[in-house]
Amino acid sequence: MRSESAGNRVRVLYSFPHKLGASRICYTAWQQVNGLAAAGADVLVCPGALSRPVPQQVRVWPTLAWGKLRIPYKLVGSMRAFALHDWRVSRRLEKLVGKIDIIHAWPVGAIRTLKAAKRLGIPTVLERPNCHTRFAYEVVQKECERLGVALPPGHEHAYKPEVLRIEEEEYSLATRVLCPSEFVRKTFVDQGFEGEQLARHFYGVDEKRFFPGESVVDKDPFTMIFVGVCAVRKGLHFALEAWLRSPASKTGKFLIAGSFVRAYEEKLRSMLSHPSVQVLGQRDDIPQLMRKSHAFVLPTIEEGFGLVCTEAMASGCVPLVSAACTEICVNMENALVHPIGDVEALTRHIKMLYEDRPLLSRLREGGLRKVPEITWTAAGARLLDVYRETIEMHVNVTDPGVLTPSL
Repeated sequence: MRSESAGNRVRVLYSFPHKLGASRICYTAWQQVNGLAAAGADVLVCPGALSRPVPQQVRVWPTLAWGKLRIPYKLVGSMRAFALHDWRVSRRLEKLVGKIDIIHAWPVGAIRTLKAAKRLGIPTVLERPNCHTRFAYEVVQKECERLGVALPPGHEHAYKPEVLRIEEEEYSLATRVLCPSEFVRKTFVDQGFEGEQLARHFYGVDEKRFFPGESVVDKDPFTMIFVGVCAVRKGLHFALEAWLRSPASKTGKFLIAGSFVRAYEEKLRSMLSHPSVQVLGQRDDIPQLMRKSHAFVLPTIEEGFGLVCTEAMASGCVPLVSAACTEICVNMENALVHPIGDVEALTRHIKMLYEDRPLLSRLREGGLRKVPEITWTAAGARLLDVYRETIEMHVNVTDPGVLTPSL
Protein backbone atom coordinates (compact mmCIF):
# COMPACT_ATOMS: atom_id res chain seq x y z
CA MET A 1 0.00 0.00 0.00
CA ARG A 2 1.33 3.44 -0.93
CA SER A 3 1.12 6.03 1.85
CA GLU A 4 0.64 9.75 1.28
CA SER A 5 2.99 12.43 2.54
CA ALA A 6 1.28 15.22 4.48
CA GLY A 7 1.83 17.75 1.69
CA ASN A 8 0.81 15.47 -1.16
CA ARG A 9 -2.42 13.89 0.02
CA VAL A 10 -5.28 13.47 -2.37
CA ARG A 11 -8.17 15.51 -0.98
CA VAL A 12 -11.50 13.87 -1.67
CA LEU A 13 -15.07 14.91 -1.00
CA TYR A 14 -16.97 11.64 -0.59
CA SER A 15 -20.69 12.26 -1.20
CA PHE A 16 -23.04 9.50 -0.06
CA PRO A 17 -26.81 10.22 0.05
CA HIS A 18 -27.71 7.27 2.32
CA LYS A 19 -26.95 6.35 5.94
CA LEU A 20 -23.21 5.71 5.97
CA GLY A 21 -22.46 2.52 7.90
CA ALA A 22 -25.91 0.95 7.73
CA SER A 23 -26.45 -2.27 5.73
CA ARG A 24 -25.70 -3.30 2.12
CA ILE A 25 -24.30 -0.39 0.03
CA CYS A 26 -24.17 1.76 3.18
CA TYR A 27 -21.73 -0.76 4.65
CA THR A 28 -19.73 -0.81 1.41
CA ALA A 29 -19.41 2.98 1.41
CA TRP A 30 -18.40 3.03 5.09
CA GLN A 31 -15.66 0.49 4.42
CA GLN A 32 -14.47 2.54 1.44
CA VAL A 33 -14.11 5.61 3.64
CA ASN A 34 -12.15 3.58 6.20
CA GLY A 35 -9.92 2.13 3.48
CA LEU A 36 -9.24 5.56 1.97
CA ALA A 37 -8.29 6.95 5.36
CA ALA A 38 -5.93 4.01 5.94
CA ALA A 39 -4.36 4.60 2.51
CA GLY A 40 -3.60 8.21 3.42
CA ALA A 41 -6.30 10.18 1.64
CA ASP A 42 -7.61 13.42 3.14
CA VAL A 43 -11.34 12.61 3.32
CA LEU A 44 -14.30 14.92 3.79
CA VAL A 45 -17.33 12.63 3.84
CA CYS A 46 -20.80 14.04 3.26
CA PRO A 47 -23.34 11.32 4.10
CA GLY A 48 -27.07 11.77 4.41
CA ALA A 49 -26.57 10.56 7.97
CA LEU A 50 -23.87 8.67 9.87
CA SER A 51 -24.79 5.26 11.32
CA ARG A 52 -21.29 4.14 12.41
CA PRO A 53 -18.23 6.10 13.47
CA VAL A 54 -15.44 6.71 10.95
CA PRO A 55 -11.70 7.16 11.62
CA GLN A 56 -10.86 10.24 13.65
CA GLN A 57 -8.98 11.94 10.81
CA VAL A 58 -12.03 11.81 8.51
CA ARG A 59 -14.08 15.00 8.54
CA VAL A 60 -17.85 14.46 8.48
CA TRP A 61 -20.59 16.81 7.29
CA PRO A 62 -24.01 15.08 7.36
CA THR A 63 -26.45 16.64 4.91
CA LEU A 64 -29.70 15.37 6.42
CA ALA A 65 -28.84 15.72 10.10
CA TRP A 66 -28.20 18.61 12.47
CA GLY A 67 -26.85 17.33 15.79
CA LYS A 68 -29.35 14.76 17.05
CA LEU A 69 -32.02 15.96 14.63
CA ARG A 70 -32.39 13.88 11.46
CA ILE A 71 -34.66 14.21 8.46
CA PRO A 72 -36.37 10.78 8.27
CA TYR A 73 -35.95 9.19 4.84
CA LYS A 74 -39.33 7.47 5.16
CA LEU A 75 -41.12 10.70 6.03
CA VAL A 76 -39.89 12.74 3.07
CA GLY A 77 -39.36 9.81 0.70
CA SER A 78 -36.01 8.47 -0.47
CA MET A 79 -35.92 10.36 -3.77
CA ARG A 80 -36.64 13.71 -2.08
CA ALA A 81 -34.02 12.95 0.57
CA PHE A 82 -31.43 12.13 -2.08
CA ALA A 83 -32.27 15.31 -4.00
CA LEU A 84 -31.91 17.42 -0.83
CA HIS A 85 -28.57 15.79 -0.11
CA ASP A 86 -27.40 16.51 -3.66
CA TRP A 87 -28.54 20.14 -3.45
CA ARG A 88 -26.72 20.73 -0.15
CA VAL A 89 -23.46 19.17 -1.36
CA SER A 90 -23.57 21.11 -4.65
CA ARG A 91 -24.13 24.38 -2.78
CA ARG A 92 -21.04 23.76 -0.66
CA LEU A 93 -18.68 23.19 -3.56
CA GLU A 94 -18.09 26.90 -4.25
CA LYS A 95 -16.36 27.20 -0.85
CA LEU A 96 -14.30 24.08 -1.44
CA VAL A 97 -12.60 25.13 -4.69
CA GLY A 98 -8.85 24.69 -4.16
CA LYS A 99 -9.47 22.63 -1.02
CA ILE A 100 -10.47 19.36 -2.69
CA ASP A 101 -8.90 17.50 -5.61
CA ILE A 102 -11.72 15.13 -6.57
CA ILE A 103 -15.33 14.23 -5.75
CA HIS A 104 -16.54 10.67 -5.24
CA ALA A 105 -20.32 10.53 -5.73
CA TRP A 106 -22.98 7.80 -5.47
CA PRO A 107 -25.98 7.19 -7.76
CA VAL A 108 -29.36 8.95 -7.60
CA GLY A 109 -28.00 11.73 -5.41
CA ALA A 110 -25.41 13.43 -7.57
CA ILE A 111 -26.74 15.33 -10.61
CA ARG A 112 -26.45 18.83 -9.11
CA THR A 113 -23.11 17.96 -7.52
CA LEU A 114 -21.67 16.62 -10.78
CA LYS A 115 -22.90 19.66 -12.74
CA ALA A 116 -21.42 22.06 -10.18
CA ALA A 117 -18.13 20.14 -10.18
CA LYS A 118 -17.92 20.30 -13.97
CA ARG A 119 -18.57 24.06 -13.89
CA LEU A 120 -15.90 24.54 -11.21
CA GLY A 121 -13.34 22.31 -12.89
CA ILE A 122 -13.28 19.57 -10.25
CA PRO A 123 -12.88 15.97 -11.52
CA THR A 124 -15.44 13.41 -10.36
CA VAL A 125 -15.88 9.66 -10.07
CA LEU A 126 -19.30 8.05 -9.82
CA GLU A 127 -19.65 4.79 -7.89
CA ARG A 128 -21.50 2.02 -9.72
CA PRO A 129 -22.28 -0.67 -7.12
CA ASN A 130 -24.28 -2.59 -9.72
CA CYS A 131 -24.42 -3.09 -13.48
CA HIS A 132 -25.60 -0.39 -15.87
CA THR A 133 -29.14 0.28 -14.67
CA ARG A 134 -30.75 -0.27 -18.07
CA PHE A 135 -29.10 -3.69 -18.38
CA ALA A 136 -30.05 -4.63 -14.80
CA TYR A 137 -33.71 -3.72 -15.32
CA GLU A 138 -33.92 -5.62 -18.59
CA VAL A 139 -32.20 -8.84 -17.53
CA VAL A 140 -34.13 -9.11 -14.24
CA GLN A 141 -37.46 -8.39 -15.94
CA LYS A 142 -36.76 -11.05 -18.56
CA GLU A 143 -36.02 -13.69 -15.91
CA CYS A 144 -39.07 -12.68 -13.85
CA GLU A 145 -41.27 -13.14 -16.92
CA ARG A 146 -39.68 -16.54 -17.62
CA LEU A 147 -40.41 -17.67 -14.07
CA GLY A 148 -43.82 -16.02 -13.84
CA VAL A 149 -42.82 -13.97 -10.79
CA ALA A 150 -43.93 -10.34 -10.46
CA LEU A 151 -41.66 -7.97 -8.56
CA PRO A 152 -43.46 -6.04 -5.82
CA PRO A 153 -44.05 -2.28 -6.41
CA GLY A 154 -41.01 -0.29 -5.39
CA HIS A 155 -38.63 -3.25 -5.53
CA GLU A 156 -35.09 -2.04 -6.31
CA HIS A 157 -35.02 -3.92 -9.62
CA ALA A 158 -38.56 -3.12 -10.74
CA TYR A 159 -38.40 -0.79 -13.76
CA LYS A 160 -38.42 2.89 -12.68
CA PRO A 161 -38.10 5.29 -15.60
CA GLU A 162 -37.29 8.29 -13.39
CA VAL A 163 -34.45 6.47 -11.62
CA LEU A 164 -33.09 5.31 -14.97
CA ARG A 165 -33.24 8.86 -16.35
CA ILE A 166 -31.38 10.26 -13.33
CA GLU A 167 -28.72 7.58 -13.31
CA GLU A 168 -28.03 7.79 -17.04
CA GLU A 169 -27.63 11.57 -16.74
CA GLU A 170 -25.22 11.04 -13.85
CA TYR A 171 -23.19 8.60 -15.95
CA SER A 172 -22.83 11.23 -18.66
CA LEU A 173 -21.78 13.96 -16.22
CA ALA A 174 -19.10 12.10 -14.26
CA THR A 175 -15.47 12.26 -15.32
CA ARG A 176 -15.30 8.49 -14.81
CA VAL A 177 -17.62 5.70 -13.67
CA LEU A 178 -16.22 3.34 -11.02
CA CYS A 179 -16.72 -0.34 -11.95
CA PRO A 180 -16.00 -2.90 -9.21
CA SER A 181 -15.90 -5.85 -11.62
CA GLU A 182 -15.28 -6.68 -15.27
CA PHE A 183 -18.91 -7.74 -15.58
CA VAL A 184 -20.06 -4.24 -14.58
CA ARG A 185 -17.53 -2.63 -16.92
CA LYS A 186 -18.77 -4.73 -19.84
CA THR A 187 -22.40 -3.65 -19.29
CA PHE A 188 -21.24 -0.03 -19.73
CA VAL A 189 -19.10 -0.83 -22.78
CA ASP A 190 -22.16 -2.49 -24.31
CA GLN A 191 -24.04 0.77 -23.76
CA GLY A 192 -21.42 2.76 -25.68
CA PHE A 193 -19.00 3.86 -22.97
CA GLU A 194 -15.29 3.95 -23.83
CA GLY A 195 -12.32 2.64 -21.91
CA GLU A 196 -11.06 5.80 -20.20
CA GLN A 197 -14.56 6.68 -18.98
CA LEU A 198 -14.60 3.48 -16.93
CA ALA A 199 -12.29 2.95 -13.95
CA ARG A 200 -11.70 -0.49 -12.42
CA HIS A 201 -11.46 -0.97 -8.69
CA PHE A 202 -12.82 -3.60 -6.30
CA TYR A 203 -14.59 -3.98 -2.98
CA GLY A 204 -12.77 -5.53 -0.04
CA VAL A 205 -13.36 -8.03 2.71
CA ASP A 206 -13.17 -7.47 6.47
CA GLU A 207 -10.60 -10.07 7.43
CA LYS A 208 -11.15 -9.39 11.13
CA ARG A 209 -14.77 -10.52 10.85
CA PHE A 210 -14.48 -13.13 8.11
CA PHE A 211 -11.72 -15.62 8.84
CA PRO A 212 -11.39 -19.40 8.72
CA GLY A 213 -12.12 -21.66 11.63
CA GLU A 214 -11.23 -25.29 11.95
CA SER A 215 -11.36 -26.85 8.48
CA VAL A 216 -14.63 -28.62 7.69
CA VAL A 217 -13.27 -30.17 4.47
CA ASP A 218 -13.37 -33.76 5.78
CA LYS A 219 -16.45 -33.34 7.90
CA ASP A 220 -19.99 -34.43 7.05
CA PRO A 221 -22.68 -33.61 6.24
CA PHE A 222 -21.59 -31.62 3.22
CA THR A 223 -23.02 -28.12 3.71
CA MET A 224 -23.66 -25.45 1.08
CA ILE A 225 -24.89 -21.97 2.00
CA PHE A 226 -26.61 -19.12 0.15
CA VAL A 227 -26.44 -15.65 1.75
CA GLY A 228 -28.31 -12.60 0.51
CA VAL A 229 -31.66 -11.21 -0.51
CA CYS A 230 -33.70 -14.12 -1.86
CA ALA A 231 -34.84 -12.51 -5.10
CA VAL A 232 -34.89 -13.49 -8.77
CA ARG A 233 -31.70 -11.62 -9.69
CA LYS A 234 -29.63 -13.63 -7.20
CA GLY A 235 -30.54 -16.88 -8.98
CA LEU A 236 -31.51 -18.90 -5.92
CA HIS A 237 -33.86 -20.92 -8.15
CA PHE A 238 -30.86 -22.12 -10.15
CA ALA A 239 -29.07 -23.10 -6.93
CA LEU A 240 -32.06 -25.07 -5.62
CA GLU A 241 -32.54 -26.89 -8.91
CA ALA A 242 -28.84 -27.79 -9.12
CA TRP A 243 -28.73 -28.87 -5.46
CA LEU A 244 -31.71 -31.20 -5.81
CA ARG A 245 -30.22 -32.74 -8.96
CA SER A 246 -26.91 -33.41 -7.21
CA PRO A 247 -26.07 -36.36 -4.93
CA ALA A 248 -25.27 -33.82 -2.18
CA SER A 249 -29.01 -33.37 -1.54
CA LYS A 250 -29.28 -36.99 -0.34
CA THR A 251 -26.97 -36.59 2.66
CA GLY A 252 -26.02 -32.90 2.77
CA LYS A 253 -27.55 -29.60 3.88
CA PHE A 254 -28.36 -26.49 1.88
CA LEU A 255 -28.67 -23.44 4.16
CA ILE A 256 -30.45 -20.31 2.90
CA ALA A 257 -29.78 -17.15 4.94
CA GLY A 258 -31.77 -14.12 3.83
CA SER A 259 -35.22 -12.63 3.46
CA PHE A 260 -37.49 -13.60 0.55
CA VAL A 261 -39.51 -11.64 -1.96
CA ARG A 262 -42.90 -13.25 -1.20
CA ALA A 263 -43.96 -14.14 -4.76
CA TYR A 264 -40.54 -15.70 -5.34
CA GLU A 265 -40.78 -17.76 -2.16
CA GLU A 266 -44.18 -19.09 -3.26
CA LYS A 267 -42.75 -20.02 -6.66
CA LEU A 268 -39.96 -22.01 -5.02
CA ARG A 269 -42.12 -23.57 -2.29
CA SER A 270 -41.84 -27.18 -3.49
CA MET A 271 -38.02 -27.04 -3.68
CA LEU A 272 -37.71 -25.18 -0.39
CA SER A 273 -39.69 -27.93 1.34
CA HIS A 274 -37.09 -30.60 0.54
CA PRO A 275 -35.68 -32.14 3.78
CA SER A 276 -32.09 -31.16 2.87
CA VAL A 277 -32.99 -27.45 2.51
CA GLN A 278 -33.04 -25.24 5.60
CA VAL A 279 -34.46 -21.71 5.27
CA LEU A 280 -32.85 -19.68 8.07
CA GLY A 281 -34.27 -16.22 7.33
CA GLN A 282 -32.30 -13.05 8.02
CA ARG A 283 -29.26 -13.86 10.18
CA ASP A 284 -26.63 -11.91 12.10
CA ASP A 285 -24.18 -14.81 12.41
CA ILE A 286 -23.13 -15.08 8.75
CA PRO A 287 -19.37 -15.39 9.46
CA GLN A 288 -19.98 -18.34 11.79
CA LEU A 289 -22.34 -20.00 9.30
CA MET A 290 -19.77 -19.62 6.52
CA ARG A 291 -17.00 -21.08 8.67
CA LYS A 292 -19.14 -24.17 9.23
CA SER A 293 -20.02 -24.60 5.54
CA HIS A 294 -18.05 -26.33 2.80
CA ALA A 295 -19.33 -24.23 -0.10
CA PHE A 296 -21.06 -20.93 -0.78
CA VAL A 297 -23.37 -20.55 -3.79
CA LEU A 298 -24.33 -17.40 -5.73
CA PRO A 299 -25.71 -18.11 -9.23
CA THR A 300 -26.70 -14.48 -9.78
CA ILE A 301 -27.85 -13.30 -13.21
CA GLU A 302 -26.41 -9.78 -12.75
CA GLU A 303 -24.16 -8.42 -10.04
CA GLY A 304 -22.05 -5.45 -9.07
CA PHE A 305 -19.42 -7.30 -7.11
CA GLY A 306 -20.91 -9.76 -4.61
CA LEU A 307 -19.23 -9.00 -1.28
CA VAL A 308 -20.45 -12.35 0.04
CA CYS A 309 -18.20 -14.15 -2.49
CA THR A 310 -14.99 -12.83 -0.95
CA GLU A 311 -16.44 -13.04 2.55
CA ALA A 312 -17.03 -16.74 1.97
CA MET A 313 -13.52 -17.13 0.55
CA ALA A 314 -12.02 -15.46 3.63
CA SER A 315 -14.05 -17.78 5.86
CA GLY A 316 -12.64 -20.90 4.19
CA CYS A 317 -15.89 -21.58 2.33
CA VAL A 318 -15.45 -22.34 -1.40
CA PRO A 319 -17.49 -20.09 -3.76
CA LEU A 320 -19.72 -21.70 -6.40
CA VAL A 321 -20.62 -18.63 -8.41
CA SER A 322 -21.84 -17.43 -11.77
CA ALA A 323 -19.71 -15.49 -14.23
CA ALA A 324 -21.59 -12.33 -13.19
CA CYS A 325 -19.75 -12.30 -9.86
CA THR A 326 -16.37 -10.78 -9.17
CA GLU A 327 -13.46 -12.10 -11.23
CA ILE A 328 -11.56 -12.43 -7.94
CA CYS A 329 -13.27 -15.82 -7.98
CA VAL A 330 -11.10 -17.78 -10.43
CA ASN A 331 -12.36 -21.12 -11.72
CA MET A 332 -10.40 -24.13 -10.38
CA GLU A 333 -8.04 -21.80 -8.48
CA ASN A 334 -10.11 -20.55 -5.55
CA ALA A 335 -13.69 -21.14 -6.75
CA LEU A 336 -15.86 -22.91 -9.29
CA VAL A 337 -17.42 -20.51 -11.80
CA HIS A 338 -20.33 -21.42 -14.07
CA PRO A 339 -21.97 -19.58 -17.01
CA ILE A 340 -25.00 -17.50 -15.99
CA GLY A 341 -28.13 -19.65 -15.76
CA ASP A 342 -26.28 -22.93 -16.47
CA VAL A 343 -27.91 -25.33 -14.01
CA GLU A 344 -26.12 -28.35 -15.46
CA ALA A 345 -22.70 -26.78 -14.88
CA LEU A 346 -23.64 -25.75 -11.34
CA THR A 347 -24.92 -29.28 -10.64
CA ARG A 348 -21.55 -30.67 -11.77
CA HIS A 349 -19.71 -28.22 -9.54
CA ILE A 350 -21.73 -29.15 -6.47
CA LYS A 351 -21.13 -32.83 -7.23
CA MET A 352 -17.39 -32.21 -7.67
CA LEU A 353 -17.00 -30.60 -4.25
CA TYR A 354 -19.27 -33.18 -2.61
CA GLU A 355 -17.29 -36.13 -3.97
CA ASP A 356 -13.75 -34.72 -4.28
CA ARG A 357 -12.60 -33.46 -0.89
CA PRO A 358 -8.96 -32.95 -2.02
CA LEU A 359 -10.29 -30.55 -4.69
CA LEU A 360 -12.39 -28.81 -2.05
CA SER A 361 -9.29 -28.44 0.12
CA ARG A 362 -7.17 -27.01 -2.75
CA LEU A 363 -9.81 -24.43 -3.66
CA ARG A 364 -10.26 -23.48 0.00
CA GLU A 365 -6.52 -22.89 0.41
CA GLY A 366 -6.41 -20.95 -2.85
CA GLY A 367 -9.08 -18.60 -1.53
CA LEU A 368 -7.36 -18.09 1.80
CA ARG A 369 -4.08 -17.20 0.05
CA LYS A 370 -5.92 -14.49 -1.90
CA VAL A 371 -7.36 -12.71 1.14
CA PRO A 372 -4.41 -10.38 1.97
CA GLU A 373 -4.74 -8.88 -1.53
CA ILE A 374 -8.47 -8.13 -1.22
CA THR A 375 -8.92 -6.52 2.19
CA TRP A 376 -10.71 -3.19 2.52
CA THR A 377 -7.29 -1.60 3.16
CA ALA A 378 -6.06 -2.95 -0.19
CA ALA A 379 -9.31 -1.79 -1.85
CA GLY A 380 -8.78 1.70 -0.39
CA ALA A 381 -5.27 1.85 -1.83
CA ARG A 382 -6.57 0.86 -5.28
CA LEU A 383 -9.34 3.45 -5.10
CA LEU A 384 -6.80 6.12 -4.18
CA ASP A 385 -4.78 5.16 -7.28
CA VAL A 386 -7.95 5.59 -9.37
CA TYR A 387 -8.34 9.10 -7.91
CA ARG A 388 -4.76 9.94 -8.94
CA GLU A 389 -5.32 8.61 -12.46
CA THR A 390 -8.56 10.59 -12.79
CA ILE A 391 -7.01 13.83 -11.51
CA GLU A 392 -4.13 13.46 -13.95
CA MET A 393 -6.50 12.71 -16.84
CA HIS A 394 -8.60 15.75 -15.95
CA VAL A 395 -5.60 18.09 -15.85
CA ASN A 396 -4.30 16.82 -19.17
CA VAL A 397 -7.71 17.25 -20.82
CA THR A 398 -8.36 20.74 -19.45
CA ASP A 399 -4.80 21.94 -20.11
CA PRO A 400 -2.98 19.61 -22.51
CA GLY A 401 0.16 21.75 -22.34
CA VAL A 402 0.68 21.09 -18.64
CA LEU A 403 3.07 18.35 -17.65
CA THR A 404 1.38 16.81 -14.63
CA PRO A 405 3.64 15.64 -11.80
CA SER A 406 2.94 12.18 -10.42
CA LEU A 407 0.55 12.45 -7.49
